[in-house]
Amino acid sequence: MNKKNVWIDTDLSVGMKRHKREGYCDVDDGFAVLQLIKAEKIEICGISAVYGNTVIENAYFLSQYMGREFAGNQIPVFKGAGETMDLRNVKTNEAVEALADALKKQPMTIMAIGPATNVGLLLLKYPELKEQIVEVVLVAGRRKPTDYFKIGNKGSHAQDLNFDLDNDAFRIMFELGVSITLCPFEISNKVWVTQADLDQLASSGDQGNFWLAEASQAWLQQWLDQGADGFNPFDVLASHYIISPEDIISEELNARLEIYPDDTVKGSDKEVFKQYLLCDKQSGFPVKYCYNVVADYHERLLRSLGT
Repeated sequence: MNKKNVWIDTDLSVGMKRHKREGYCDVDDGFAVLQLIKAEKIEICGISAVYGNTVIENAYFLSQYMGREFAGNQIPVFKGAGETMDLRNVKTNEAVEALADALKKQPMTIMAIGPATNVGLLLLKYPELKEQIVEVVLVAGRRKPTDYFKIGNKGSHAQDLNFDLDNDAFRIMFELGVSITLCPFEISNKVWVTQADLDQLASSGDQGNFWLAEASQAWLQQWLDQGADGFNPFDVLASHYIISPEDIISEELNARLEIYPDDTVKGSDKEVFKQYLLCDKQSGFPVKYCYNVVADYHERLLRSLGT
């Protein structure tokens, strides 16, 4: 079987407490990594940790943990960027160098489900390696600045965190002409994981599924407290696209960066602004924009995890 070579760049935070405010971190990155580990048609060439949902030390620890416990220590794991790229002081790291070495040997797809800092650093240090990147699959973007990332029914808006934390990394990928696929909130908002799903995972008899279900309980409760019936597994849309693109509905759009008031800051009267990654038919950088899933997607997702 010809396997697709994939590099995972992730800010794994499953089960971790937030480092900037009360509460627990996202768990969807764990779903994405576990789904790829289980996929028969995927060869994971490496995992690089990056800051984002949590600090780099946590993301690196969890990357090592998942590689050890659920992939038999067969996947090399590397520590990457711990902060946003500084264009005035561009420094490489262990993960960037490992990714560069891997790309020199073979073309790969990169699933970048945290801030794209490691990928941006790679392209600044080794721009010639862009030809070895089949595509970069990211979780970011929206059609309009008023397409809010609504969490529940209590007026809470989430950040487009992966993009917000490092705009320059996206700009570098666009300007170098790297093939980009975006799995934005628009598509993940159509997919829900409920308590019943976590129960099904926990009872599947699989060690990874049990760990993920248990670690997801606090995250699910935070969504329930916001008036939702479950949570959106954002990053798993990226991994599922890589495994089975026929399950994901997409279109060709153009992306660009524009500045508008920050929709996540309540009570701001044009005092706080930020960059938005907007995708439409206007001029910009070409991207594949994923916006929907097939009718029986929920069943396919659970089946891909072995339930």
